[in-house]
Amino acid sequence: MLAVMVWLCGPIDNNAQAGSLDKATAIPHLDVRGQEGFQKYKAAPPYRAFAIASGGAWAWVSGYASTNEATAAAVAECNSYSDQKCLAYAADDQIVFDDDAWAASWGPYLSAAEAVEANKGVMIGNRFPDLLLIAPSGAKMALSDFKGRGVFLHFWGSWCPPCQVEFPELQKLYDVFSQTPGIDFVLVQARESIAKSRQWAKRRGITMPLYDSGMEGRQETNFQLAEGETISDRRLAPAFPSTYVLDGNGIVVFAHAGRVVGWPGYEPLLQHIVKSVRAK
Repeated sequence: MLAVMVWLCGPIDNNAQAGSLDKATAIPHLDVRGQEGFQKYKAAPPYRAFAIASGGAWAWVSGYASTNEATAAAVAECNSYSDQKCLAYAADDQIVFDDDAWAASWGPYLSAAEAVEANKGVMIGNRFPDLLLIAPSGAKMALSDFKGRGVFLHFWGSWCPPCQVEFPELQKLYDVFSQTPGIDFVLVQARESIAKSRQWAKRRGITMPLYDSGMEGRQETNFQLAEGETISDRRLAPAFPSTYVLDGNGIVVFAHAGRVVGWPGYEPLLQHIVKSVRAK
């Protein structure tokens, strides 16, 4: 048995479906190293399978007694490294990727009653800390004010090179949803003033909504919470940038520390969040 895994991101193929491996031109969220891993998978002996998760985790196995056993083992191997749900992408010489299952892989979502009982925290399934923010309009608000809508929550700073690099693709994702009811993009600056953040963004044609954390400079490392307490920025952003997706009840369904490559590829998953909040 052989298993390989790496946390990486890349472009997505929204039309991927059952077919031969030769059709695998763009595997969801897979970077160059992952694509190299997939080439090794293609050359491995049967029975073999390749599994992926949103955020970039992947794993493959070979040498099993049957295709079903290999598929189960690849998914389990991927799940052992990822907090996101892993799905089979390929089994032996066939692509078995399910677009609908992929779009729904951040679910099932908690009910409102279950969300109230959820632990506070930043892990998947936790109720995210209730940040106190200043909206682009200048109004003070809490993160909990977005209840009933999905939230794409992104911590960044113009001083952060990975943040700068990924912003153009993040803008492309925002452009898809900018007029979509049911989801809000909330970008929160850290360790600098909002004036500096907005000045940097304006020069580069960034139109995403930049919310003010209240920080004024590098010496400030705490975010304000709605209940009056503070929380270290490293509790919420172990790396800059850090991104979370929250469902309509403020529950974390996706978490990623560090730069993401291929943000437009997250459209199907975010669309599923929108559908879920509209259905309630």
